[in-house]
Amino acid sequence: MMKLKTILAVVGISATTTILSMWGFGEFVRSKYAGTQEPGKLPVNYAGFFDKKGSSESPVDFTQAATAATPAVVHIKTRTKAKQVSNNLPKRSNPFGDLFGGDDPFGDLFGNNGPRMIPEQRASGSGVIISEDGYIVTNNHVVDGADEINITLPNKKSYKATVVGTDPSSDIAVIKIDAKGLPYLVYGNSDESKLGQWVLAIGYPLTLDVTVTAGIISAKARNIGINDRQSQTPVESFIQTDAAVNRGNSGGALINTTGELIGINSAIASETGSYAGYSYAIPVNIVKKVVNDIIKFGTVQRAFIGISYPREGASDEDKKQQGIKDGDGVFITDVTENGAAKAAGIKKGDFIININGTKVNSGPELQEQIARFKPGDKINVTVNRDGKDIVIPVTLKNKVGNTDVVKTPAILEKLGADFEIVDKKVAAANEITGGVVVKKIKEGAFKNSRIQEGFVITAVNGKEVKTVEDLKAALINIKGTAYFDGIYPGYTEPYRYPVKLDDE
Repeated sequence: MMKLKTILAVVGISATTTILSMWGFGEFVRSKYAGTQEPGKLPVNYAGFFDKKGSSESPVDFTQAATAATPAVVHIKTRTKAKQVSNNLPKRSNPFGDLFGGDDPFGDLFGNNGPRMIPEQRASGSGVIISEDGYIVTNNHVVDGADEINITLPNKKSYKATVVGTDPSSDIAVIKIDAKGLPYLVYGNSDESKLGQWVLAIGYPLTLDVTVTAGIISAKARNIGINDRQSQTPVESFIQTDAAVNRGNSGGALINTTGELIGINSAIASETGSYAGYSYAIPVNIVKKVVNDIIKFGTVQRAFIGISYPREGASDEDKKQQGIKDGDGVFITDVTENGAAKAAGIKKGDFIININGTKVNSGPELQEQIARFKPGDKINVTVNRDGKDIVIPVTLKNKVGNTDVVKTPAILEKLGADFEIVDKKVAAANEITGGVVVKKIKEGAFKNSRIQEGFVITAVNGKEVKTVEDLKAALINIKGTAYFDGIYPGYTEPYRYPVKLDDE
């Protein structure tokens, strides 16, 4: 009897151990491949569709593609809380101040109106589910600075989203919702897209429900100078289409007629803010690389070749002054010291005509190719030098001139200051419940702001700050500009300072 019990106990322990091991391995695999698409596997929203792709029965029938794609395009609604901003304007002398004393009934007339409020702001955009475990790609400008991000699926289910990471240079952001088994869009290949090809734009324009519009690809590798508003190193090589896109479409999908994602809608060409004929999408081959970097590293591993080339549309006079020659490819006006190109032997005056077998004829095309690689990657660059084509192996570098993986710096290191909790007596004397004192400003974001040592931070983007941990938590998902509220002890007026956090 004892032997039987012993055997049963051993069997039970073995079974439990096996189950736990399998569960643990499954969790490890799931975490390792979070946010990725498994090759050959299709989500349920594509059921029965790919059997028909390539059919010539109805070459302009978009119903199958729209049916497959719309369940994976979501509505994004953001909320930015009301903020109090210090006037910071010099107060002018009030000749009636001594007569009235106390509250100044003429304060507004003489500029002594104190802090003002920026009202709560709400905005709307679109996003594309890219994995069954809830990763969503959208535009950086859709979620930048938002305090709350709410996602609504086409089936009307709603979720709160968190920001995984952003890339202002390409205007891409990755956000996530806590959900499983979601429909998602299959990545296509934007290199294979051709002028005149039919495409569909899917999103939530003008706060409408999910909307599908059709058009053709009218141009590729467009640079319209829009990303330089949010980055000093913009990456632009847009797919231009005439599919109708309006406010709210930002972050939505551009798909081909086989239902594959080939771009993320980002901008329109318009003087009124409404659709006027052309829209622009970020090619999916750039999107994939940016998304994978953000999920894996927390930030984009951006490669630089280390050259200068003429801006688009340079005049003949500018070309003459800069010694720019006409020819096929991208003319190199200079090479960066310690850059990848110079190290490989590429020279000023060369024409880059090919990257890894792909022809490049313009700066945006060159940008699009380089944007797919990370520092340390080796590529073959074909240059034309004095009429001869030369293939030169190049090892790409990062912005600081090496091949190291770029890590997201600790948020307080980004600020560049020493902090400590404000003394309780100081807090009481200044009628605040607590805060964090800026003790010493070093190299970092604060040095480039108007914040002075001694400033007591009481809130960041409307979130209360009482401890250094509160400060870290308030900053963790903020990209772009953060707003620091607080006081200087002994002064009654509150202050608000904008601080740019990005390295871009």
